[in-house]
Amino acid sequence: MIRGVRGVFEREHELPETPERGAVTLRARGVRVDRRGAGGTHTRHVLEGIDFDVVAGQVIALVGPNGAGKSTLLAALAGELTPSAGVIELEGQALRQWTPLDMARRRGVLPQSHTVGFPFTAREVVAMGRAPWVRTRHQERDEDAIAAALAATDVEHLGARSFPTLSGGERARVALARVLAQDTATILLDEPTAALDLGHQEAVLRLVTERAAAGAAVVVVLHDLGIAAAYADRVAVLESGRIAADGPPRAVLTTELLTRVYQHPVEVLDHPVTGAQLVLPVRG
Repeated sequence: MIRGVRGVFEREHELPETPERGAVTLRARGVRVDRRGAGGTHTRHVLEGIDFDVVAGQVIALVGPNGAGKSTLLAALAGELTPSAGVIELEGQALRQWTPLDMARRRGVLPQSHTVGFPFTAREVVAMGRAPWVRTRHQERDEDAIAAALAATDVEHLGARSFPTLSGGERARVALARVLAQDTATILLDEPTAALDLGHQEAVLRLVTERAAAGAAVVVVLHDLGIAAAYADRVAVLESGRIAADGPPRAVLTTELLTRVYQHPVEVLDHPVTGAQLVLPVRG
């Protein structure tokens, strides 16, 4: 009897297999998220009619104006927000059927805000990313994974510093290192470049593309359309809680669509030397 119970427990927490490139790791179908107004009487659809696939080997950028629903969609995909309607599946199983531990072994999440309740060191914060792998064979990789994440995000020199004393940009990079150390097949990042200088923005997006090239599925919320054009395999443009377009950057990031969605004239052109796609607001 004890052996049988142990077997059931072990099956519940089986270690995840690495998804094949091109496999859908997260799927949303008919997702709607409602939010009540301040008085509690009016309900607003923050997201509506969302069909969205997250695919291994791709960097998928979520873009759109403020209030379009980018962070809400990311939170729903992460299982941190329960949809009012529709279903979200992680590796073919509804999110509600996964335990928090099993989800943490399959997807890592970087929120917009980076706060820690106690004065942990930066290295201790990064080490928290390894918590899902305690008492598994992957625990043997803890030190290597932590060291690699610290180096990749250029925060090795901050390892002994108290996390709350770091600058906003430093905290953002340490928080990203925690997600990288977690080493999951799906990575969800909410504005990872918001507090970073130009050099670190580019470094973070190179890290993201490297993870995708190695087979990870990456969803990243971005405000910079130029960065989305340069680094994303797919771009999903959100408009008033719906996906207005989803596809390769050159197919999606058009003058007509962006001018409508952002309610400001936008010019999309190719760089005269490199041919890279540029997205610029029209000024003057």
